[in-house]
Amino acid sequence: MKKVILSAALLFALTTIEAQVKTPQASPSSKLEQTVGLTHVEIEYSRPSAKGRTVFGELVPYGKVWRTGANANTTVAFTEDVTIDGKLLKKGKYALYTLPKADSWEVIFYKGTDNWGLPETWDETAVALRAVVKPENLSRKVETFTIGVNSVDNDYGVLEISWEKTLIPVKFEVPTAKVAMKSIETTLAGPTANDYYSAAQYLYQSNGDLKKALVWINKSCDMKGAETPFWYLRLKSLIQAKNGDKVGAVESAKQSLAGAEKANNQDYVKMNKDSINEWTKK
Repeated sequence: MKKVILSAALLFALTTIEAQVKTPQASPSSKLEQTVGLTHVEIEYSRPSAKGRTVFGELVPYGKVWRTGANANTTVAFTEDVTIDGKLLKKGKYALYTLPKADSWEVIFYKGTDNWGLPETWDETAVALRAVVKPENLSRKVETFTIGVNSVDNDYGVLEISWEKTLIPVKFEVPTAKVAMKSIETTLAGPTANDYYSAAQYLYQSNGDLKKALVWINKSCDMKGAETPFWYLRLKSLIQAKNGDKVGAVESAKQSLAGAEKANNQDYVKMNKDSINEWTKK
């Protein structure tokens, strides 16, 4: 009987530990991703609902900085620099705060994103950008607080904050032409020294075409010239050795050794010394 009671008690304890009460969030979290031109925009925020309350002017007072949502910081991230209200906002992730007023809003991009709501101490030096925006009246009521990216064009998008019958449109311009031209110029310029190095490394490690690997590592070293890194030269020596060119491998290893000693990289110093000893044995 005692065993039955103990088993029942153990089963109850395990069930209690595993059980978790699940209830809906009062302000559910949301994540939005949108590409504008060649800039990726990511927004994370929580969405409170009005639930019969007057929002702006009461629930959200005028003249006070608002967390712009609920719970943890509402955050906005841009993968490229953008321009808002004629001012540059560097790429990165920001907390989004607002200062609502009856006839205008300040939209604030704040560098600290790990606050629960407002920072305990407001740091004005952490303000990356402030933009003054004129609110728009909506003909319909937005029950649940919403942030979206609309009016998407190659060169701009509009960050829209809406709740109740108020819409705050924040236009941001993206550097699509600049990013596109950089991509085009980089691609048309051909592979970089690092591209050739990586390709040669792959062929060496996978026992691929070692003659082609030697061509590619030589190209990478030629492109670097006098600034060729010691790890490039190390790979070149290994490829030369595998191709049967011990003399060339030793010469490259000596160059790599000199660079490694200058950089005080003892791992490469040892590897090069060991290889030189191995390849010069008769």
